[in-house]
Amino acid sequence: MFNHHDTNLTRGYIITLISAAILSTTAIFIRYLTATYHMPALILAFWRDLMVTVTLVLVLGLVRPALLRVERRHLPYLIGYGLILAIFNALWTLSVALNGAAISTVLVYSSAAFTALLGWLLLKEQLTWAKVVAVTFSLGGCILISGAFDPAAWQLNLIGILTGISSGLLYAIYSLMGRAAAQRQINPWTTVLYTFGVASILLVCVNLFFGDLVPGAATQPADLWWLGDAVTGWLVLFLLAAGPTVIGFGLYNVSLSYLLASVANLIVTLEPVFTAVMAYILFSERLSAVQVGGSLLIMAGVIFLRLADGRSALPTRQALNSSTAE
Repeated sequence: MFNHHDTNLTRGYIITLISAAILSTTAIFIRYLTATYHMPALILAFWRDLMVTVTLVLVLGLVRPALLRVERRHLPYLIGYGLILAIFNALWTLSVALNGAAISTVLVYSSAAFTALLGWLLLKEQLTWAKVVAVTFSLGGCILISGAFDPAAWQLNLIGILTGISSGLLYAIYSLMGRAAAQRQINPWTTVLYTFGVASILLVCVNLFFGDLVPGAATQPADLWWLGDAVTGWLVLFLLAAGPTVIGFGLYNVSLSYLLASVANLIVTLEPVFTAVMAYILFSERLSAVQVGGSLLIMAGVIFLRLADGRSALPTRQALNSSTAE
């Protein structure tokens, strides 16, 4: 017999795995937009966040209008959460520009270690030996998949390294704030709506007022309409927002109702594995033996963590069964 905790744990793992698989498709859409239309990253990020907001307003307005409203006491928290999301998007974009895709990927997934450490310090989450092992496996796997084990890939400047690590830190804070939002009993879809709404406002301000200072931003207001009359481009951008972004981030926030932020963040490091598999299927991009090894290492870390969680829940199930028998 499984207790309620174990059921929620399994549900949380499944939801996070689905979230990682869906989020991994974003790379396909972004690759198309940047390669075909050479769309600057922060302009793309603004439209993505705005379309997520509009999509959720329309869908929730039709399905569950009550989720459009939030208690006034939660507004300052959600505004701060949205600012964190926007800053994370900006830092991630800047990291890619300074470091390249391979190194920036490894640095952003330092979030797994940051989330475990900050969750322990701030949210009193347990920092177990199993979690430390899983973090080590996931970071090692990301290094192998991205090719960051090649010394030539690490020819960076100090600013590039600090920017990449900061993106990982902000991703960790985003996860922890999502967990705290769940503890505040804020609906996950309401959380996504308000955070992306705030992020879109901040990003449009960055594009309009700081475009000359930030790489990948609009240099003049007209640049916001980068796609012009490219109907296909706008359609792909809408599908990116309404599909993998809404569903992926939404499910990730839902998973934080069931899992510790550190555990959910570890599981979502499977995202580059899913992306690599889809790139192979859609673009015939073959994985090297090292990349396959990295994928297996990440999966091993997640499986190991799930088994360890199951073993830690065993005494609780045994106690429950014992009390039921009595």
